[in-house]
Amino acid sequence: MKYPLTSISNVANFINGFPFKPTDWGANGFQIIRIQNLSNQAKPYNRTLKEVPSQYIVRKGDILVSWSATIDVFEWDDEDSYLNQHIFKVEYNSNKINKQYFKLSLKNTIRELDKFAHGSTMKHVVKGDFENHQIPLPPLDDQIRIATVLTRAEKLIAKRKESIKALDEFLKSTFLEMFGDPVRNEKGWGLVSLKEMCHQVIDCPHNTPKYVDEHTGLYCIRSADIQNGYLDFSNTLQVDIGTFRQRNIRHVPFYNDIVFTREGGRLGNSARVPQNPMICLGQRVMLFTVDNKIATSEFLWAVLNPVTFQKCINNLVGGGAAPRVNIKDLIKIECYLPPLGLQNQFALIVTKIESLKSKYSQSLTELENLYGSLSQRAFKGELDLSKVLVDNNVFQ
Repeated sequence: MKYPLTSISNVANFINGFPFKPTDWGANGFQIIRIQNLSNQAKPYNRTLKEVPSQYIVRKGDILVSWSATIDVFEWDDEDSYLNQHIFKVEYNSNKINKQYFKLSLKNTIRELDKFAHGSTMKHVVKGDFENHQIPLPPLDDQIRIATVLTRAEKLIAKRKESIKALDEFLKSTFLEMFGDPVRNEKGWGLVSLKEMCHQVIDCPHNTPKYVDEHTGLYCIRSADIQNGYLDFSNTLQVDIGTFRQRNIRHVPFYNDIVFTREGGRLGNSARVPQNPMICLGQRVMLFTVDNKIATSEFLWAVLNPVTFQKCINNLVGGGAAPRVNIKDLIKIECYLPPLGLQNQFALIVTKIESLKSKYSQSLTELENLYGSLSQRAFKGELDLSKVLVDNNVFQ
């Protein structure tokens, strides 16, 4: 059914944080909640002895909205703290709107505002954008039902993400358990250089490729396309056949070659080439083709990831505006070389883990699509609550 609409200002009040200055910061006093503390719980807090009006105090359970750079909704779950600028504390009318439904409405409002943002990314939202936005206001009982369905979906999505992250952590710990740290080499394996471990080490062409708007299926890999150890093709640019051939004169990347970022803020990131995609190298990346007589691609890829090995790479960084490594220096780095049989055992583990990750990722995509559909219908008043609450077995 269609529900009446109301402006958010009719059910809530937005209070912007206090404009603390760096000179107000110290080691003692109240915590200051900054955007970085909301988006990354590991970030340390600044504290202050400065006294500010009580309206800027945030207590456990308060709703916060970061409105600049990172735009999102949070519920505070820590000690009483002061609120910094660029974050709203939102006081809602519990007689008119359910808390969880209100939080979900704010998240939907951000999605709606993002549709109309100028440019590729919404950078900030002003107070009036929230206050003037219209949201459906069902009876409180229906609000609770809608919130129950959507919250259950959110929790399942979070569990899928946690499962994927746990698999990544398991793979890292398995590598270290089997081989030890690649720099400390506690198990005393023999050493070889990166060059000796590879058939070829290929640098990218030192020019900007000509990209095309149409779908050619010929992908040009840039450093931004390497995400968490894997190639992410969601935003990869494409080229025509002429550019593809020109950039691959020396070697056409094939399955299990390793793409490596040698310059820029993503220096040291690596990913293995998956099956099927046709790729060439963009700027700032290079390629390792592993000699499978002595090493596996999965092993070298895992060697490049530990923090200690990343430090070895960072020690080679040259000058200039962007950090970069010289390939001649990079390929001289020595790392251990365990027996090939042990490497093959690890490769089998990688295959199994990645198969599980693929299933979890597919499930995550399906859940996110379902959540998006349910959310859209809920906030348009098109969600049949009685049917959803009976038939939502996917959320059990």
